[in-house]
Amino acid sequence: MSLRFSIAVAAALCVTLTNAPALAQPNPAVSLPADPNRLFADSRLIVRDRISVEVDGNGPDLVFIPGLASSRDTWRATAGRLRGRYRLHLIQVAGFAGEPARANAAGDVLIPTAEAIDAYIVDQKLAPATVVGHSMGGTIALYLAEHHPRDLKKVLIVDAVPFFAQVMMGPAATLEQVRPIAEHIRTGPPQSQGDTKKMIAGMVTGEADRARVEGWGRASDPSVIQRALADDLVLDLRPGLAGVTTPITILYPDYAPLGVPAGATDHTYGGYFAPMPGKTLKRVDQSLHFIMFDQPAAFAADLDAFLAG
Repeated sequence: MSLRFSIAVAAALCVTLTNAPALAQPNPAVSLPADPNRLFADSRLIVRDRISVEVDGNGPDLVFIPGLASSRDTWRATAGRLRGRYRLHLIQVAGFAGEPARANAAGDVLIPTAEAIDAYIVDQKLAPATVVGHSMGGTIALYLAEHHPRDLKKVLIVDAVPFFAQVMMGPAATLEQVRPIAEHIRTGPPQSQGDTKKMIAGMVTGEADRARVEGWGRASDPSVIQRALADDLVLDLRPGLAGVTTPITILYPDYAPLGVPAGATDHTYGGYFAPMPGKTLKRVDQSLHFIMFDQPAAFAADLDAFLAG
């Protein structure tokens, strides 16, 4: 199995799928239905047009962004471990994993959602914020580092790249090549359940974790997924990498469970982020795309090291 194919499969969720300042109150005019992705019964929920945020814990603020078609449940173990030491802001993107689509029901998804997250960071006086993002959540975090650097303190990216089209089409991929593909995805039929199962098998090793990810995909709005993937394919963050001033750590898997040779992903991810100064690249062995599920102890240690740095 080639490295390019392995990473493409592992990233294919995109196809499915101290005293802190007081928080501003949610808009009382906004209806607050039962949240299918709520992690803690005693947490607070803030609902906005493109995101909702579950706020829990006490201490320095941390913002967590899950990936495409994913739930904030991605961070359940992490949140349970950190809520006694940090105040957590657990993002849920509208339209994913049972969250109503609201403003994401039509038009572009990725950049408007990124801007909504930045607006939340500013409005809640979290800036400069520490942000952790997985997959598309990592792409959003990188977008914020390029476009709103003053709002960020540091970023942890968990298996995301500056130009997703390179994963699908190789390092020579161009926007001109990918635009018609993105348009087809934006307007075409949704992925079949069988294809989704095959792709998820390449993203996470445990059967129970696969079932959890599959459930998020089934509960997601197919149109939101498709438009978000199309947005991701044509979002090229490579030109801004050399100007990034935010300290960024990138965690990436070795994809050894898919037969990828030892050390192969070092070259791949090193190439993706080569122009960016001040980065830290860290491989997590025996892991696929959902590093926090496949290697929870290693992920916890790497996250703690990032937070302490």
